[in-house]
Amino acid sequence: MDEQKWTRVSARTVYEGRMTIREHSVQLPDSTPGRYEVDESVPYGAAVLIRDGGDILLSRQYRFPVDGWIHDLPGGAGEDGEQPAEAARREAVEELGIVVGDLTPLQTFYPNPGRSAWPVHLFFAEAAGTLAPKADDPFEQVRCLRIPIADLASLVDRGEIVDPSLLIAWHTATTRGLLAP
Repeated sequence: MDEQKWTRVSARTVYEGRMTIREHSVQLPDSTPGRYEVDESVPYGAAVLIRDGGDILLSRQYRFPVDGWIHDLPGGAGEDGEQPAEAARREAVEELGIVVGDLTPLQTFYPNPGRSAWPVHLFFAEAAGTLAPKADDPFEQVRCLRIPIADLASLVDRGEIVDPSLLIAWHTATTRGLLAP
């Protein structure tokens, strides 16, 4: 099977705000020139699925693009020079005030490989303590939610979980036996 790649000719930033969109000039394998916009907002995302006894600790946040409050994982963008596991730990404290123990890597995926260039690194951890959350972004109004593991499975089955990071983390942790009640 012939799997030829596109050639990147040049790139320029076309929008920079809460997101960074870059337009790439490309050449297709048949020499056709083109342009392609890519979300290059962050180096990566990191999130952690946290178990505390028989419960899962989730964040509940209002998400403007879908105009609703959703269940998701504490997580966010990695910072320059920060490793994904460090970012996952930082986000658990910032968003939920939860200190986590050892992190188990679950999965790395691209949320929209057709339009974004950054991966999301997912981890599993046990809750190890609490601190006061450090909410310093007025756009992030986050609530900590404690859900029994069996209830999370029901939410998934009813289609009430829409966040891909949470779905992938839940599925992977369940498959590996990390969420056995």
